[in-house]
Amino acid sequence: MKPPDDRRARGPTPPVPDAPVSRWPTVSEGSVEPHGIFDLQTLARRSPRTGRIGTYKVLRMAPWVNVIALTPERDVVLIRQYRHGVDAVTLEIPGGLVDPDEAPEAAALRELAEETGYAGPAVRRLGEVEPNPAIQDNVCSTWLVEGARLAGAPRPDDGEHIDVELHPLARVPQLLRDGTIRHALVVAAFQHLWLQRADLTA
Repeated sequence: MKPPDDRRARGPTPPVPDAPVSRWPTVSEGSVEPHGIFDLQTLARRSPRTGRIGTYKVLRMAPWVNVIALTPERDVVLIRQYRHGVDAVTLEIPGGLVDPDEAPEAAALRELAEETGYAGPAVRRLGEVEPNPAIQDNVCSTWLVEGARLAGAPRPDDGEHIDVELHPLARVPQLLRDGTIRHALVVAAFQHLWLQRADLTA
């Protein structure tokens, strides 16, 4: 029996491009304008397809980290804090900027301790994403801390007001489904967790 034609089953295929997508050459770089947690730079780049030069804004930013910390009871350490961008209180995992000359894993443990007071015996990298490659040049890596325990008082920054909460890891999928957790980087972090650790799948 002749096997089915998979191409016909999938329908029409996209047209073949004249040339593959490639990087756009930088024609000129504007000065870097500091704006606190990010620098703004204007770049002139040439389209390989049309040859036209356009100007584009890029945010130069430090790397970010976020941390999934699990207690021995398989509770996840979450934080609730106000976010100016959305003018709302959000439920997230701990995270923040990597300081200059700081290793990402050290930044993950530091942010966990500062925002929650929790610490763990070891940290493991789960994955990395580009938060918004259209306008940002940084990455966000996710780290897993198992066996996390309360080791001291939180030390939030002056601009932070954080409530620390413990939620069963098994409840996290529902928090994602019902929109209680909406932060895109936090959603991606749990996806990394479940891809890397099937034994922790709720």
